[in-house]
Amino acid sequence: MTAGSPTLDPGLLARLATTLSHLRGWRRQGLAVLLGLLASLALPPLHWVFALLPAFTGLLWLLEGAERPWRAALIGWSFGFGYFLAGLYWVGIAFLVDAVRHALVMPPAVAGLAAGMALFPALATYGVARTGIGGAGRIFVLAAAWLFSEWLRSWLFTGFPWNLLGSVWTFSPAVLQVAALGGVWALSAMTILAASAPSLWGEAPGRRPVGQRWLLILVLLALPLAAWIGGGLRLAQAPDPVAPDAEAVTLRIVQPAIPQNVKWLRDKRREHVVAQMKLSAGTGLEGVDHVIWAETAVPYFLAVDAELRQTVARIVPPGGYLLTGAPRLSGESETAKLWNSLHALSSEGEIAANYDKFHLVPFGEYMPLREWFSWTKLTAGASDFQAGPGLDTLALKNLPPFSPLICYEAIFPGAVVASKAGGTRPAWLLNITNDAWFGLSSGPYQHFAAAQLRAVEEGLPLVRAANNGISGLVGPYGRVLASLSLDERGYLDIALPSPLPAPPFGLLGNWWVAIILTLLALAAFGLRRVETGKNGAD
Repeated sequence: MTAGSPTLDPGLLARLATTLSHLRGWRRQGLAVLLGLLASLALPPLHWVFALLPAFTGLLWLLEGAERPWRAALIGWSFGFGYFLAGLYWVGIAFLVDAVRHALVMPPAVAGLAAGMALFPALATYGVARTGIGGAGRIFVLAAAWLFSEWLRSWLFTGFPWNLLGSVWTFSPAVLQVAALGGVWALSAMTILAASAPSLWGEAPGRRPVGQRWLLILVLLALPLAAWIGGGLRLAQAPDPVAPDAEAVTLRIVQPAIPQNVKWLRDKRREHVVAQMKLSAGTGLEGVDHVIWAETAVPYFLAVDAELRQTVARIVPPGGYLLTGAPRLSGESETAKLWNSLHALSSEGEIAANYDKFHLVPFGEYMPLREWFSWTKLTAGASDFQAGPGLDTLALKNLPPFSPLICYEAIFPGAVVASKAGGTRPAWLLNITNDAWFGLSSGPYQHFAAAQLRAVEEGLPLVRAANNGISGLVGPYGRVLASLSLDERGYLDIALPSPLPAPPFGLLGNWWVAIILTLLALAAFGLRRVETGKNGAD
């Protein structure tokens, strides 16, 4: 060790790495599960990002001892099982809303979801083992393989891009600016690189000079710091997010916090509508242009009930709209189809526009393989919801054009605006949802974090109205400008910010995955070539 170098004993860490790589059987798989559980602590709402350092360092050290690629896949699956079991535990709370029908299904359903999602980390670690790249290059291979598995998870089998690793940074608006460049994908890649950097301490002494090892570690660990500095500079040049704008449209967001177990009770539905009307009226609607209610806020078929429309329209400002969720029924009784919809109700009591949710939740809004199995879905009613035609931009008088997103449609990177398919770019995003299904858990916080990422990726303000969950306004830089917390009943009056010009991710969308994968692959193979050349020279 040279004078002035860090005093951390590399030999001790190398022995620890060797010990982990020599674990076998249940000890290896058990430790992998524990490391996955540890990594989940970085997710919202905890954001313990430093837990990722031992988690991914330990994962790489375990992979060093994988005798075959399939054993590496098993290590990755165990890690993923722990990560998703802790990160998605809250899904089980939905089974307790109607405990008589669904409580017994909860444990296998949650475990099965975690086991299924864990196949994606298994694919990532299998890929790492197949390349045979070691040393510093292995860190870049892991980042590439993990990123690819996250992208695959975002669309395969309808997609479930929940808790993408980049979401751990939503507590920091500055770091979040990376998403404007390369989306959540760039944040995920950066996170893996930084979290895996300490694994280089486990190299056998003498493999590379101590100074070079420390330089590599510090460069990778400094990536989030560089993102924080660069993002801070971008935010410093941004307009004041709370500066008054006389031209801004004012929206009233209503969060009634109705418990899910009473939301659809027949003798309570009218009471719920009245309660939301009272909240909407608040201290008066002077200065309010439009009112926004949550997903299925109206538990009736509003589109075909003229009397109800006239009643609810009393709280719509003159010339404005109530943007509300409601089920929609179409067709005759025997062939009727059900939709999860957003309606724009005018002050005259007419439906001015409609949007039908197209990305439905399996087992919640429809049952897969319905033609073969008589499954019972979690939501009320026996009929499945139908999928709408797709993303749309709604343009209404006196309201900037917006992209409606119902529930978890907001969690899909690069798939929240119709302009990606040649449509008009909206001026803002509207996410209506109902997270009351998941009680006082981490689920609503994770859902809000995903929506927050979409705002900075697209450079568009995002308005969110939840029955219960987290309602609020996210600015186009990803800053939370106003919010109602989980289980809080009330309303927010917000001035809608102006959109930004489309940032790089808004222009290229998920093509950034291919760009980032290419850069990571070049770095990995470049490092392998350098290290192989040095070893050959030695």
